[in-house]
Amino acid sequence: MTRFITLATPLSALLAATLPALADGTMGGKVIDCYCTDRSGARVELGEMICLQVDGRMFTAQCQMSLNVPMWREVQDGCLSSRSVVVPDQDLQPAVDTGLVDAHI
Repeated sequence: MTRFITLATPLSALLAATLPALADGTMGGKVIDCYCTDRSGARVELGEMICLQVDGRMFTAQCQMSLNVPMWREVQDGCLSSRSVVVPDQDLQPAVDTGLVDAHI
């Protein structure tokens, strides 16, 4: 009986190590890629975050898996923007005197 246990332990360790690889989504020998799509149908990889606008709301969402289905999960209200907004009455002159700085360096 001890001989069986000693052989079963390495075998179970080998099976446990290979099961995650066998769990990859394959159908007919082909790996199934999981990803989300944006409004235009462009592919968005798992873990990526984009700004979504749904029913007049804008929010940051991340592409995630839930019950083996790719889905968008809201992670932040609103979206980040790199566009600067100019206030009409704002003075566009620098706050410091730049007379000694050579702009053509």
